Amino acid sequence: MNLVAVTSCPTGIAHTLLAAEALKKTAASLGHHLLVETQGSVGAKNVLTEREIAEADAVIIAADVHVDTGRFSGKPLFETRTAEAIRNTATVIESALTLVSKPVAEPSAPAAPMIEAAAVGASRKQLVGITSCPTGIAHTFMAAAALEKAAKALGYAIKVETQGSVGAKNQLSAEDIAAADAVIIAADTKVDLSRFAGKPLYSTSTKAAMHDGQAVIKTALAQPVGGSPNLAEAVEQAKAERSKSRTGAYKHLMTGVSYMLPVVIAGGLAIALAFAIGGIHAGDHPETLAGALSQIGGATAFHLFVAVLSAFIAYSVADRPGIAPGLVGGMLAQNLGAGFLGGIASGFLAGYLTRFLAEKIKLPVNLEGLKPVLILPFVATISVGLLMIYVVAPPVHGLNQAMNDWLNSMRGANALLLGVLLGGMMAFDMGGPVNKAAYTFAVGLLASKIYTPMAAVMAGGMTPALGLGLAAFLFKKRFDNEEREAGGPALVLGLSFITEGAIPFAAKDPFRVIPALVLGSATAGAISMVSGVQLLVPHGGIFAVLIPGAVTHLLPYLSAIVTGTVVTTAALFVLKKPVRA
Repeated sequence: MNLVAVTSCPTGIAHTLLAAEALKKTAASLGHHLLVETQGSVGAKNVLTEREIAEADAVIIAADVHVDTGRFSGKPLFETRTAEAIRNTATVIESALTLVSKPVAEPSAPAAPMIEAAAVGASRKQLVGITSCPTGIAHTFMAAAALEKAAKALGYAIKVETQGSVGAKNQLSAEDIAAADAVIIAADTKVDLSRFAGKPLYSTSTKAAMHDGQAVIKTALAQPVGGSPNLAEAVEQAKAERSKSRTGAYKHLMTGVSYMLPVVIAGGLAIALAFAIGGIHAGDHPETLAGALSQIGGATAFHLFVAVLSAFIAYSVADRPGIAPGLVGGMLAQNLGAGFLGGIASGFLAGYLTRFLAEKIKLPVNLEGLKPVLILPFVATISVGLLMIYVVAPPVHGLNQAMNDWLNSMRGANALLLGVLLGGMMAFDMGGPVNKAAYTFAVGLLASKIYTPMAAVMAGGMTPALGLGLAAFLFKKRFDNEEREAGGPALVLGLSFITEGAIPFAAKDPFRVIPALVLGSATAGAISMVSGVQLLVPHGGIFAVLIPGAVTHLLPYLSAIVTGTVVTTAALFVLKKPVRA
């Protein structure tokens, strides 16, 4: 008899390999031919091909975690635990063989609707997708909505999982993935692709999905039928596709930022509450509630977020083996005074070094499982640590200190220019690389207790959507019906510091709208910086002012937002032409 098997456990090492070895030896002793695919933390090994599955008389799944069985449809399938496969191997094999004589449903009831749909209309395609962006708010859900709208227009069915700031929503089940004709990954951060091995997969940015969802869907459906034969090739295919758009260092940095933000936000709010209760010297009294909040926010969360940033940059580059060296490198950057810049450097250093070691270190098959949990973390962590201490941290510390001194001493014209630059960057591409560069710069300075750029960035990020919403209400003749209806939601998005609310307007008339947005945001950023407004939290928009102590110089800050909004609205009136009936 020809048998195929899949073994898998949470770590992908001990039980996975032991069960595989036991099944192969016992099958050989019983006179059967058995091929085993092992699934673990380093991906799938000895991946079963379609031909091998087709020739198999039965399938054995020995796993302690979920394994997708969609590719084994129509085959006798026996599922068990790895421990059972190790201890009672012969019984497991015999149990699988007893299924061979039993008739297999042709097809099973759940699959009937899919087959019927295919027979009735081959154009009715089934798609699944994932959307994700660094903040997990605007782009994530706007890309999902764009894909759903595009699929409906094309007559296809689609289910999109959003991996946002509140976790994954509308999660894809194994059945959804098995039934899908293609997979779309519209993400600006790292997304786990292991669920989609063997499926046609197209990976792109959220911006591409928002701008032309139909083109993205058509490209996904044009991917090779059957997709990549294994996880490693699926990942490589995704990387190749992403290189055509925003990818590489930007994607890795944004992955780190997306994991860092919750730590920064929690820490910033804790510090703001501490200041509201006990004043700016709350940290000097650890026995009080204000002192405890200061310790939670400033002494812990803000001390930790550089390490989190570094760890997840490394994770994006090298997967899970990169986390340990990235985390240690980030902590060293913080402790050695290299700060945010050092954390970015350590993240990329740890990620690329770990990936290099993973490619170059070759071990016997029986020891391969030690690489991701022992050899790579140990060698990479020691190497990154030594490089940070002796090579990277000293010069970056000097650079970081010089930048902090310059920002702290900034007055008058210099503050004005920085405010213009940061505010304008926030409106230039509304959530794109330039916007995120300004935002990441401001967030990184929070760890150094420099809060003025954060205020300028948030003011500059609010005015685009606010100005467009106001202009759509005041100057109706310059906007079409769809834009006028979007004006109200744009105001809400602007108040919430979601710059992406301006994208639908800018996409229709970029050469008139974007200059107006940049002018208004630059004005808001300049007023905020010149006024010395400080903002202790990295998100929240206008609602941040309701938090006691979160914003200093409240009236100048509100004035900056209002003035920037008015300038944006006036510029739109001048630049935009009336829409023809």
